[in-house]
Amino acid sequence: MPAPYAAPAEHEPTQTFMTTNASIPMSSSGDDADRHDRGEPAESAAVRKRPKPGERRVQILQALATMLEQPGAERITTAALAARLAVSEAALYRHFASKAQMFYGLIELIYQSVFGLANQLGEREPDPLLRSRRLVTLLLQFGEKNPGMSRVMVGDALVFENERLQQRMNLLFDKFESVLRQNLREVAVLVGTSTPTVDAQADASVITAFCAGRLQRFARSGFRRLPTESLEHSLALLLPLGRL
Repeated sequence: MPAPYAAPAEHEPTQTFMTTNASIPMSSSGDDADRHDRGEPAESAAVRKRPKPGERRVQILQALATMLEQPGAERITTAALAARLAVSEAALYRHFASKAQMFYGLIELIYQSVFGLANQLGEREPDPLLRSRRLVTLLLQFGEKNPGMSRVMVGDALVFENERLQQRMNLLFDKFESVLRQNLREVAVLVGTSTPTVDAQADASVITAFCAGRLQRFARSGFRRLPTESLEHSLALLLPLGRL
């Protein structure tokens, strides 16, 4: 049973850093294989600390996300990623078949993080208008706290990668808009509009475009223009509390 929910303030920081408990299967190769690739002797069984299942894969994804935060990181090569982790490229390919699969793993972590928090919000906040406002805040805070992943979210980091990665990433905003549309339809029904479905669809589309634009501006400004800048004012225009 989850603990009783205390409604946060509109801008209460949300813990949206990259999750590290994603259920991604890990190769049976361990630290000794990586040491072998570096030409180092393997540690004894008594000294060696075996990584937890999935830990090495998550380390690779974390390193990739961190590299995407660096200025001028237009394209990340596996050679540069391997160098950052102090392993060989062959060691990377024991956990991911290709660089595209690494980006796909990063996209899946973004999905799990954003919609895991969105599901919690849906269970804890009965007011559909407040739920919508906090959903917007959640997405923008996630991008702000994870700059490298915000570049993936808006597609900047995927320009030179497999086009299917961009298609997969686009689905995040489609799903976000769908969740927002459901919330706003509840609002429209409570308000008593004659066309709640049409109104909710139009509102959700505009708000999703606003969120995508804020994240894109954040990425293209070198992370100087924060997604949550003047957010309360923006929410007052897009989702005014007086609607209910």
